[in-house]
Amino acid sequence: MSAPSGTKVVLQCVSGRMVWTQDRLRDRQRVLHWDLYRSSPDYVMERVVDMFSGPGGDQRIYNSYNTGRVSLSRKAFKDGNFSLVIKDVTMNDRGLYSCNLHHLYCHLYETVKVQLNVTKSRRKEQKFWDGQKAVFVVLLGSSVVLPCINRRSVWTDWSSHEEDQQVVHWDRQSRGVLHDRADRLVDLYASGEQRSYGPLFLRRKMNISGHAFAEGDFSLTISDLQPADEGVYSCHLHHHYCGLHERRQFQLRVEPAATPTQAARALPSEDKDPEPPRVINVILPDQRHYFLLPVGYVLTSCLLLAFIVLIILLITRRRKRKEPRPREPRPCASTRWSGSESSSEEMQMEASGMEASGMEVSVREEPVFDYKNNLLKEKVQRTSQPGVLHKEMEKFAK
Repeated sequence: MSAPSGTKVVLQCVSGRMVWTQDRLRDRQRVLHWDLYRSSPDYVMERVVDMFSGPGGDQRIYNSYNTGRVSLSRKAFKDGNFSLVIKDVTMNDRGLYSCNLHHLYCHLYETVKVQLNVTKSRRKEQKFWDGQKAVFVVLLGSSVVLPCINRRSVWTDWSSHEEDQQVVHWDRQSRGVLHDRADRLVDLYASGEQRSYGPLFLRRKMNISGHAFAEGDFSLTISDLQPADEGVYSCHLHHHYCGLHERRQFQLRVEPAATPTQAARALPSEDKDPEPPRVINVILPDQRHYFLLPVGYVLTSCLLLAFIVLIILLITRRRKRKEPRPREPRPCASTRWSGSESSSEEMQMEASGMEASGMEVSVREEPVFDYKNNLLKEKVQRTSQPGVLHKEMEKFAK
């Protein structure tokens, strides 16, 4: 918590529990009761006996069959011996016994368990610990004492000594100081005694109400707060009788004193009405890396645009491949001779056709053939020789 310098602060430490507020009543009501759990045949739990911590030590036995057979010591809440005595043990007494102690004022509960088995043979009588409870094996018809002893002061009679009362104390732990070396500020006992520690000025500014244990308000009041009063304050509640302890911590920070300032007042204008102030609201994102978001949007847009351009290029390229291409005519000069007889006959028919028409044969250039070897060249020359000789013989006959 924080408070300005020069003010008064109250560190709240309040507990309305009866154990802290009604100690003056000396109400120490305690109850003892023994229970029996039968494992067979009905598997039931039954109350055996009760005893209260009143002056008479009243006992209440629940089953008339146990009257005169079951008993407790009337000084149990004085000497702490809460053992159960059973006379003339029968087979019906077998089972798991539990000794239960209840402290209504301190809210304490303790339980002790004892297993009782009955035998007809004296040689089988024994007592042992099974790891969780004591086990008694007794002879049929004999007497047995089931132990339950607790001599703590909380279960015995109340004494009025100072160490058995409640006490509250406040500690302050300055910066850099361990909690076990904190400074003690004030102690207050349930009897009303109060002890303050430290210099005089410190004792005057820190105090606790004298009616703390009557009201349950153990708050610490600090007046004229100064920067030197900063630290960790601890409120400790101890109940020596019940063995209880409660702790509360407060972190105190002192802020500089606030100086009152007068707000500037604007003079009213007689000519025109004052214009309302213009307010611009700027909303900043809470994330630290908010500047990366616009960059991510730009990169995403660029990637999407590049993907669209790539798709357009692929579609254009496919269309060009599907368009038909014009076929180029094969040149006669590049015709290759295969050397077959059909080629020679075609040449003779062309020569004879030209002579029959009576057209002059112009001197043509000898076609250039691409021969694979000399044998094919010679074969072509032989096939062309007969046509020339035939023409010469016709001229000679004329």
